[in-house]
Amino acid sequence: MPRFRFIQICINVMLLFANAVVAPAHAAPYKIEQLASGLDLPWSIAKLPSGKLLITEKSGQLNRLDQSGATSIISGVPDVYFASQGGLLDVVLHPDFESNQLVYLSYASGDVDGNRTTVMRARLTEDSLTNGEVILTVNPAKSAAAHYGGRLAFLPDNTLLISVGEGFQFREQAQSLSSELGKVLRVNDDGTPASDNPYPKHAPRVFSYGHRNPQGLTVDAQTGEIFMHEHGPKGGDELNRIKPGTNYGWPAITYGLDYSGAIISPYTEADGMAQPLVYWVPSIGPSGLAVYRGDQFPQWDGDFFVGALIDQQIIRLNYENGEITDQERVFTEINERIRDIRVFDDGAFYIATDEGNIYRISNADPE
Repeated sequence: MPRFRFIQICINVMLLFANAVVAPAHAAPYKIEQLASGLDLPWSIAKLPSGKLLITEKSGQLNRLDQSGATSIISGVPDVYFASQGGLLDVVLHPDFESNQLVYLSYASGDVDGNRTTVMRARLTEDSLTNGEVILTVNPAKSAAAHYGGRLAFLPDNTLLISVGEGFQFREQAQSLSSELGKVLRVNDDGTPASDNPYPKHAPRVFSYGHRNPQGLTVDAQTGEIFMHEHGPKGGDELNRIKPGTNYGWPAITYGLDYSGAIISPYTEADGMAQPLVYWVPSIGPSGLAVYRGDQFPQWDGDFFVGALIDQQIIRLNYENGEITDQERVFTEINERIRDIRVFDDGAFYIATDEGNIYRISNADPE
């Protein structure tokens, strides 16, 4: 057995124990309400000022869910490439939604021969999207229906972040600034490149690079810091603090192996490449990410909450002084593939699962 292969196996065994997620010894009192069921692969949740929810279904529908549990379909959604990991993905509101009614959708567009992550902006009126315009299409197109990324998040300056996967079969492009695959992009709210991005001449929309398939992206409402997690291959899922112009290493460095067991890289770190805040071996399949800021669970202020597809669980990461100190399973009653997790202005958690369910988790004993 080659020496570097033996070392990699030893590292993975040690990480299996070091990163084990255990059930919490205690938890805050909470109640879980099922708000909806029977949805077709819900992927993302946004909350309207009225308290109603917008929910994307990967197959291509955008739904409005009211407080009574009734759903209605929003028309005007673009055609999506619904195949494998492709489809209708994220939905976010413009920070000034109450005055401009603007909604942003990310989705896979194209066909089997050429498809890409795409972002559309439209105005929400009653039960329809109007004045829809595509403000961003990722270049280049790719053939595989995989690794779109597709998470959206606004920064305090109203610029928009878009996570983009490297297309699975095209992982080397994550390290190339001539490609937008495997990147975080940053644009103005109309899709034009933000003028102070790190590579204005040759990669004007690129904010950071070296990513695999990021399906969790959030901006801390208190600090403005950006956090994102991404799927590793076989092991090596990561949570990173995202900074402009930073290389996060994929596939030059990784804590994971290829699905065949082959070595992708013998290196887990390298000069000029950022290390994650935490990584998971074996993979948990992270999707959905929130930083808790709210009044319902003050003991969790500033902590991360990560959804897990493979492990079918929600994980709380204790975050103190810029470091992850421990992690635990929470809300264990929801034993489903967690696709999205959000914390809105009411301080409750909103959860979407691949099984078609939407949950709200709130404090059962508020003071």
